[in-house]
Amino acid sequence: MKIKAMEIDIAIATKFVQLVLGCIKQEYPHSGIYWFNNDEDIKPPRELTPTFYGCLDWHSAVHGHWLLARLARYFPEATFQTILREALTQSFTPEKIQGEIAHLHKHPYFECPYGFAWLLQLAAELREWNDNQAQEWLAVLEPLETLVASNFQRWLQNLEFPNRTGTHSQTAFALGLVIDWARITKNENFIDLIENKIRKFYLSDRSYPLNLEPLGYDFISPCLAEADLVRRILSPTDFADWLTDFQPQLPIDESVNWLQPVKVTNPQDYLQSHFHGLNLSRAWMLEGIIYGLPNTDPRINTLRTAAVLHRQNSIIDAVSEHYASSHWLGTFVVYLVTTRGLCK
Repeated sequence: MKIKAMEIDIAIATKFVQLVLGCIKQEYPHSGIYWFNNDEDIKPPRELTPTFYGCLDWHSAVHGHWLLARLARYFPEATFQTILREALTQSFTPEKIQGEIAHLHKHPYFECPYGFAWLLQLAAELREWNDNQAQEWLAVLEPLETLVASNFQRWLQNLEFPNRTGTHSQTAFALGLVIDWARITKNENFIDLIENKIRKFYLSDRSYPLNLEPLGYDFISPCLAEADLVRRILSPTDFADWLTDFQPQLPIDESVNWLQPVKVTNPQDYLQSHFHGLNLSRAWMLEGIIYGLPNTDPRINTLRTAAVLHRQNSIIDAVSEHYASSHWLGTFVVYLVTTRGLCK
């Protein structure tokens, strides 16, 4: 896959790299959901998960590492290459990854599905990167990748109903990241499982009430995430028919009133900062929906107008010094502007 430059220049990329490098080793403040079975489980984050303990929580540390890998591929001549590579080398050591594995053996579904999905995306990024050092990091990470994939697969096999909220537990978002990883690794059994679950969970959905969103402090749209997932398994014609049933109210007049960006009035509030992520993820999911439709579909201009509006609304606000945003929003910008979700 060749990555094409879109809307991220070296100055913005450098800023995101600096923000991530500043937080992947910042242990506190920390927000982690841990199950303590005894006193031995009560340890500081750096001892519980020695690779991914910074950036406020495990999943943000994981996708912070993904951002570093992605931008290293994107800007191979950048001056941040040396410090970035040093940081990844320090994170990806056999001893630290074994610590991560030990934690997951005790807590098999820790950070599942969201954190697991990002871990597999990180592995996918390294797999697709034609770089000797990246392949060395992958070799170190691979045992954790294998365990996470196995645990995720077991979790998904037992899942009877999807989570339709707009935060970390949402099923559709995670399945989108994971099916992309499964296709990159050519894991046919996993692909079949995910496709079967998508058909079971979503193909009969009709008339989704988009006007009810956002639900609380969402950073992912349940509606658009579902559509962006379904387009991954249907032909353009079949997806267009499904979308008609799922969103019959979608206009064709390029109106923007049907989906306005959500305003953030207090960007230093950790929950309100979610809305920046919501606008960014809406933008990439709208682009994913367009990607899945026939080129002549009359809804494309409306979808593209909304995508551009959401993109413009929050990209500039994502470069923030406040930790509420700086520990995670760069990932959403990079995922959007490098069209990661459109790569097959």
